[in-house]
Amino acid sequence: MGDLLTSVPEIAGLLAPEGMIRLPPGIDVPITPRVRALVDTPEFRRLAKISQLGLVSLVYPAARHTRYEHSLGVYRVALGFLSRLGADERFAALVGPADAELLLAAALLHDLGHWPFCHPIEDIRLPKTPEHEHFANSFLLEGEVADTLRDDWGVNPRDLVTLLSGKPTDRKSRLLQTILSGPIDVDKIDYLMRDSLHAGVPYGRNFDEARLVMSLCVNQAGDGIAITEKGKTAAEMMVFARYVMFSEVYWHHTVRSATAMLQRAFYLLHKGLDLDALFRMSEQTMIDAMTTAAGDGPAAELLDGLFGPTRVLYKRLAQYSLFEQPELYGRLARKPYPWLARCAEQFASVASTRLGRIVAPHEVLFDSPPVELEVEFDIDVYYPKERCYRRLGEVSPVVRTLAREQFDDYVKRVRLFVHPRVAEDLRRLKNLPDLLAEAIDRT
Repeated sequence: MGDLLTSVPEIAGLLAPEGMIRLPPGIDVPITPRVRALVDTPEFRRLAKISQLGLVSLVYPAARHTRYEHSLGVYRVALGFLSRLGADERFAALVGPADAELLLAAALLHDLGHWPFCHPIEDIRLPKTPEHEHFANSFLLEGEVADTLRDDWGVNPRDLVTLLSGKPTDRKSRLLQTILSGPIDVDKIDYLMRDSLHAGVPYGRNFDEARLVMSLCVNQAGDGIAITEKGKTAAEMMVFARYVMFSEVYWHHTVRSATAMLQRAFYLLHKGLDLDALFRMSEQTMIDAMTTAAGDGPAAELLDGLFGPTRVLYKRLAQYSLFEQPELYGRLARKPYPWLARCAEQFASVASTRLGRIVAPHEVLFDSPPVELEVEFDIDVYYPKERCYRRLGEVSPVVRTLAREQFDDYVKRVRLFVHPRVAEDLRRLKNLPDLLAEAIDRT
């Protein structure tokens, strides 16, 4: 603990009364000169013009916090992790001050490659769409951020890129990477709390962060984070918080209607867009660029419903889950997005025939769990009296149910959304599942 506490100014700054900025909900974040040098770069400042939750604010109006605020929050959580883990002999033997500084810079810059509406666009997995972790490389390896890392932090930008998005090759790298991205990591702890706070719901704040952090230790293999048995209840509550935030916020049916609208608009436009230029824009600039590209085509109506003067969101016609008509769910879940778009077009055709009126292809949208699954939530729990480790899923029915079984199947439903002007007519159709099955068969 001594080496980290005395050698890393940001950790020492936790106890300093000066050089702090305040984040909601009343969290003091130490800002040293070299931290300020990073957050004042144009690349980091851009995050102040990108909302953390994007379209969620159409349902939860106060959820307008930014990637900038979240990144500072993740950095603050990372300081707490290092302050605690520095007291762990096995951690301190492996991780020195230079490693801690690399981790702090990575925590601060972990979202630098995010573009507006990043996750909905990534989820449709189009060929020319990069992963945001790799898109960040152009920001990290050249320009002012790279210069600041080398000159002020003594950090090689390539080492930071490797930590954020590379495959770890040794125990220390794996250990540091689990702090940034693992079952209990600095990113999840901040976004659950912060998203819950700004959305105005309690779900993401109902776990004891302080207790969880104080229970951190190193796992049995020495290459990842674990918790002691004192943190077990806090970890269980974090699993539940994540489950409920997905259910009630991130996959709220109206949020997913807006998401499906944005995804279809982007899908219709993407071949004519300069994606590299688009993804470097701020949120409003990106919206303006897409609106211009849409002209008077079908994407224009979708974008106007999301971002125009009057909110017009598509209506939910049907939804299916593992326990609600599992056969249809199985035929639609985790399908490639181009297939879903074609299936929506086929359903529009089937519905047009049945109604005797035109249902335009863009008036029907499928929202389906993406191909990529959520990370399974499980972690080692250390029992000091017995000097043994057990998996959290083995000792917790909460985790076994909500994390080890397929999280996505229970939270992420398949939904069929339609334009409000055709919704009532489509609701009157009999045998909707049969019509849907016909569209699937045609696709």
